[in-house]
Amino acid sequence: MKEQLAVDIEHVTMRFNMPKEKIDNIKEYFIKLLKRQIRYEEFTALSDVSLQVKSGEVVGIIGLNGSGKSTLLKIISGILKPCEGSVRTHGTISPLIELGAGFDYELTTKENIFLNGAVLGFDHAFLKEKYDEILDFAELRDFENVAIKNFSSGMVARLGFAIATLVKPDILIVDEILSVGDFLFQQKCEKRISEMMGGGTTVLIVSHSIDQIERLCNRVIWLEHGKTQMIGETRAVCEQYKQTGRS
Repeated sequence: MKEQLAVDIEHVTMRFNMPKEKIDNIKEYFIKLLKRQIRYEEFTALSDVSLQVKSGEVVGIIGLNGSGKSTLLKIISGILKPCEGSVRTHGTISPLIELGAGFDYELTTKENIFLNGAVLGFDHAFLKEKYDEILDFAELRDFENVAIKNFSSGMVARLGFAIATLVKPDILIVDEILSVGDFLFQQKCEKRISEMMGGGTTVLIVSHSIDQIERLCNRVIWLEHGKTQMIGETRAVCEQYKQTGRS
């Protein structure tokens, strides 16, 4: 029986128009826009990238800053639509892509649990039942009535991860979030991801920590300037990557 694909990416290309000149404020931008004085240059973030991920696989995405890693995750999540090519996903997706996405920084931890949970599709009764579990996992029991505008990026990441992984999604997408916070919390996050893997969740991870990629992933795709440099078994790709002095 053929294994089902959780993610099927075929010949994806993503281009952005980047302003060629520096614009100091919004007023100047709109004046130039109306006068059609803004000049753009095309930037190719991804070029003809293909990747097939089987259900239950854990795939790491590595490469230098600007190589297209986060762009690829946003396309898989449906946040961006590729200029060329196609992406097909099968099942529910929980994207942990940008810290604080879906949070209102003026609201407290408690208020944001219910707000962000609702954005992710959880009903109020379910969030009320899981409220203590979320607080304890995020290690924010003493901060439940504090506005998260006062939080460090690590505290925001812990809260986001605790809510997003409350229910095992079919596909979990993680962009550098495991690199935020202390070592013990990173271990706790990795343990939860491992539990999800055991339950059949497909995971795509972007991380600058090659050690983390080697611990968690079955396969790795290495991107270089938006192009696929190498796809294969984790150890082989990571060894090749480290030999270039990039890790």
